[in-house]
Amino acid sequence: MRQGLLASPQARERLAFWLLRIALAIVLFPVLFILAYMVMRGAPGLTWEFLTAVPRSGMRAGGIFPAIIGTVYLVIGMLLVALPLGVFAAIYLSEYAHPSRWTRVIRLAIVNLAGVPSVVYGLFGLGFFVMFLRLGTSIAAGALTLAIMSLPIIITATEEALRSVPASFRQVAYSLGATRWQMVRTAVLPYALPGILTGAILGVSRAAGETAPILFTVAAFYLPRLPQSIFDPAMTLPYHLYVLATQIPNVPARVTYGTALVLVGLVILLNLAAIIIRAHFRRTRQW
Repeated sequence: MRQGLLASPQARERLAFWLLRIALAIVLFPVLFILAYMVMRGAPGLTWEFLTAVPRSGMRAGGIFPAIIGTVYLVIGMLLVALPLGVFAAIYLSEYAHPSRWTRVIRLAIVNLAGVPSVVYGLFGLGFFVMFLRLGTSIAAGALTLAIMSLPIIITATEEALRSVPASFRQVAYSLGATRWQMVRTAVLPYALPGILTGAILGVSRAAGETAPILFTVAAFYLPRLPQSIFDPAMTLPYHLYVLATQIPNVPARVTYGTALVLVGLVILLNLAAIIIRAHFRRTRQW
């Protein structure tokens, strides 16, 4: 008899669901374990002083407020540069550029840039923004470097979101006499916005946790004050965490793990805000 346990489609479907659940558990368990360990070691150090004070005693005491503000400035600067450029580049590739060898080369270059190690972007930012453009070690140089690093992610996600909008939307807009830009602005972009925000979320997640690019372009070892302009250096949470873990002896564990917990929490909050905005637009724009 060829009838076995997996003969019916329902049995195969149940097996597939169980395999997916096992894979999900394998992925989630290390993540939850790491988060629980950080909370256990870092929660005792999360006081109001730790979040609002400047570092003291060789960064073994005090707080991490300058590093938090520096990280927020960098993320905002990266989004202000990368999001418009990435969206307009994706619009051109998806709606304006005709399929050709040149567009295939551009898309291949974008995919390859997404896999370039972050330290290479850091060296590029050091050579181009810091030295060639003479921006110096500054928030501007760091934000531009992170923007270039995030562009491939934003462009790819935005282009996929634009392509997911049904072609009938474009045809109806053209039949009403709309120009190509009017069609893109009114019939495509509003419905692709959730996918565009997904690209922004991925870009923020990568940029907020990077150490190598900011090490070369913006990070200050110890700067117990807030930056006064975009041309000032700044402390940042990833680099500050690296310094605490490798450069300063006898740092209390609650300081190191508390800094790591704040960095993870900041990334989660930024992602949560973007997810809420994306869900709002997804509810209001449906087809």
